[in-house]
Amino acid sequence: MTYTPKRTKQIAIGGVAIGGGAPISIQSMTKTDTTDVTATVTQIRQLKEAGCELVRLAVINEEAARCLSAIRAQVDIPLIADIHFDYRLALTAIAGGIDALRINPGNIGATWKVKEVVAACKDRAIPIRIGVNAGSLPKDLLQTHGGPTPEAIVQSATRHIDILRELDFDLIKVSLKASNVPMTVEAYRQFSAAYDYPLHIGISEAGPPSTGIIKSAVGLGILLAEGIGDTMRVSLTAPPQEEVRVAYEILKSLGLRRRGIDIVSCPTCGRTRVDLMRLVAAAQERLATIDRDITVAIMGCEVNGPGEAREADYGVASGTGMALLFKKGQIVAKVEEAKVIDALIEMIQEGC
Repeated sequence: MTYTPKRTKQIAIGGVAIGGGAPISIQSMTKTDTTDVTATVTQIRQLKEAGCELVRLAVINEEAARCLSAIRAQVDIPLIADIHFDYRLALTAIAGGIDALRINPGNIGATWKVKEVVAACKDRAIPIRIGVNAGSLPKDLLQTHGGPTPEAIVQSATRHIDILRELDFDLIKVSLKASNVPMTVEAYRQFSAAYDYPLHIGISEAGPPSTGIIKSAVGLGILLAEGIGDTMRVSLTAPPQEEVRVAYEILKSLGLRRRGIDIVSCPTCGRTRVDLMRLVAAAQERLATIDRDITVAIMGCEVNGPGEAREADYGVASGTGMALLFKKGQIVAKVEEAKVIDALIEMIQEGC
């Protein structure tokens, strides 16, 4: 089954196209102090190596805003400045070479302040992401809707959009996040039905990996399967590289993007006669740096093992102390369990 994203307007952030049929891009956010230029640059480079395509930075004060130009000069990935309330930080970020802003125009004060930011964005074709979060909705919307609801989230986004439209600005991307999965999904559904702006999707404050990965996979999986979403971030209380890895796995599971090797392995049961968990962990570690569009099956018994191994590009079907190695559906060797991962890795590397 093919999941086709809804056709939205296309914008560009740096050299990355968002919406309009472009591949769903993967974002993360630095977790360093932005004023620590060395640490921030190091983390951005690590994110890029992990496959991240857009990086957002928190800009909480003038010092952080002034550091953006030094960061920009040392990295070659699109950068997004995340700013709240102070329009002057946005102007400094734009002057520092930022590629996009995450700023809600309704929260930065008088109309003339919004006009200054919009004018600077127009001059450099810098998009603005309107980022609505259930945890920071206006008080009047909370009162009207009886608390944070999908309708309140969408109405808040509409207010911000209207401000930019009145200023003849349309380089807009929108996010509508909550930590509650059903609320997030419904907000995106409602917004997507009414607008064609490109959407940044995510589950806000998803939590530590043990639960955050599940919430993100469920919520983003639903949206992506319905064709909703043009760029995404998995928000985890974890190193940002883990956010990128999980994002690719979500997209990979739906056939929307591929990065790295797809490992298929059985959960093990009473039929398993090898230490399959150890074998899979060893293979995963050694294959982590190989970025190829292939499937590797590592199976533990004779029931599903040979079939899965035969269908994969490369496969292992384990028995008692021995394993069969498969390549493109054909048995190529019978190997001792202690040597099977070395043999598998060698076979894959020979195919590079």
